[in-house]
Amino acid sequence: MPRNLFEDVVFTIVMASVMVYGMIVYNVSLNTGSLDPVCFVAPLSELPIMVPVAFCLEMFMVGKLAKGIVFSLLHMERHPRYITVAISICICLIMCPLMSLVAMLLFKEVHSFSMWLRIWITNLPMALILQLCFVGPLVRKGLRAFQSIKRPDNMVGMDV
Repeated sequence: MPRNLFEDVVFTIVMASVMVYGMIVYNVSLNTGSLDPVCFVAPLSELPIMVPVAFCLEMFMVGKLAKGIVFSLLHMERHPRYITVAISICICLIMCPLMSLVAMLLFKEVHSFSMWLRIWITNLPMALILQLCFVGPLVRKGLRAFQSIKRPDNMVGMDV
């Protein structure tokens, strides 16, 4: 997990970008009824809109809320993997309805409670699968690799 603000910001940007891309690919494939190359290119036009929204929600609201909920239910003595999985699930359970609402308002012609509920219910299983099985582990592994990079001896202790 991130150890400082810089790592937290980078981690959140990468996580939000990959999750948003994956979810848009999923929704495009649902809308077209296939998973052809268009499904992987079409999301690129929505990324500049949806990634900043996801980043801001996660960084300034959802992350803190999810951690607060998890730490009120689990004790800090629990194995770190339990806490990581619990936070990931909690973030999905909060982000999915919020991002479904944003997507509906920006990209759907119909704006209704039933439309929002349909999008949310359709997206939640995929968001959980992506987060728990693919994106979360991949991005956390990348963060651990980033954290393990050692500075050259002549730069130890220097802020670069």
